[in-house]
Amino acid sequence: MLQFAVTMPDWAETELAKLPAYLPTLPERMTAVIRFSQLNVVHNTGGPFAAGVFELHTGKVVVLGVNRVVPQHCSAAHAEVVTLSLAQQKLATFDLGGPEMPAYQLVVNWRPCAMCYGAVVWSGVRSLAIAGSGPELEQITGFDEGPIHPHWQAELGARGIEVIDNVLKEEAVTVFHTYRERGGLVYNGRLGDAAT
Repeated sequence: MLQFAVTMPDWAETELAKLPAYLPTLPERMTAVIRFSQLNVVHNTGGPFAAGVFELHTGKVVVLGVNRVVPQHCSAAHAEVVTLSLAQQKLATFDLGGPEMPAYQLVVNWRPCAMCYGAVVWSGVRSLAIAGSGPELEQITGFDEGPIHPHWQAELGARGIEVIDNVLKEEAVTVFHTYRERGGLVYNGRLGDAAT
């Protein structure tokens, strides 16, 4: 039978077990996400990206995930896609906004790329919190985040998804600098070559 799976790195399970069951404040949630992004760089287990799904109002931790593109040979294994998929599997639903479910929040250490933006729209989350949305990520690392709607935040809002920007921005940017300084692979499609 044809199938594919994306697994988390070994260190992630240990780190997840260290987290409290609830992270009630947004800075606490973002701190955990940024820590996972940093550990992904330090352990060389993927790109400098992490995300977490939490119950919006209580801060109950559902799961945190990290980027696994290169080690898992899967261009779709961005942190948001991995994390949303893990949450949906854990909660046994394709729709995190389904009936009689609490509202869920996705917390990410930067603005989603073009692919992950679509994943957010289809996931069912009611809130997206990001560390930043400016050009810093692409300027520092050289990643190509792809085309995104110029009014992307308003488009999410129109679909019932609030956006909270600039949560611990400087801490997130520090991880991008670390990734560049360590010579992390910039794995754009075509390895960054111009489209022909």
